[in-house]
Amino acid sequence: MGTIQKIGHRGAKGLLAENTLESIELALSFGVDGIEIDVHRCKSGELVVIHDFTLDRTTNGNGEITEYNIAELKALLVEEKYKIPLLTEVLDLIEGKCRINIELKGTNTAEGTCDIVRDYVENKGWKYTDFILSSFQNNELYEVFKTDKNIPIGILSKASVLEAIALGKKLKAIAIHPSIGITSRDNVKLSHDAGFKVNVWTVNDLKSIERMKDFGVDGIISDFPDLLSKI
Repeated sequence: MGTIQKIGHRGAKGLLAENTLESIELALSFGVDGIEIDVHRCKSGELVVIHDFTLDRTTNGNGEITEYNIAELKALLVEEKYKIPLLTEVLDLIEGKCRINIELKGTNTAEGTCDIVRDYVENKGWKYTDFILSSFQNNELYEVFKTDKNIPIGILSKASVLEAIALGKKLKAIAIHPSIGITSRDNVKLSHDAGFKVNVWTVNDLKSIERMKDFGVDGIISDFPDLLSKI
């Protein structure tokens, strides 16, 4: 079995405000191999890094992200202290330190994300293999596949590994991203036999980390990247 990839979920979600530059920087300090983030498109078109479709849970704003332009979003605070970053700001912070898993959380995010990926590959020293794009919205993944077949795709699933494998074959994905709740030794083997890597989420305690290692997963996505440094 190869080295397991250590991936910080929304940066270091369990330790510092999720999807912020500061949280990502903290995850990097633990030597992660990858960072997972979420993107939405705001009213003025920019891709911003935030999980929810609304601002209420994590910021001092309220309502739909799509109703705000970038200047308005930048005026808000995450957990009374941090700023909502642009996708490009996250990439500039990472800059060769690790890979990135961009989850296309919001609608109409695929095309703009693909444009940014291409720009960073062609002009800023990144490689396509530094990226993996995932989503629960299959139409966004189909758009990625249609737009640029060089961009690696990961199939997210919290219901059925078999369905994820079937979709992965259609989209020539490189990985299945199952929730820990549907990850079993058999499902990991099925995914590997079908030619996919397995990156499991969200694994937040040492006992579960050890179980996932025993199952032979390729990557572990955790809110606590400090725990991953122990594997």
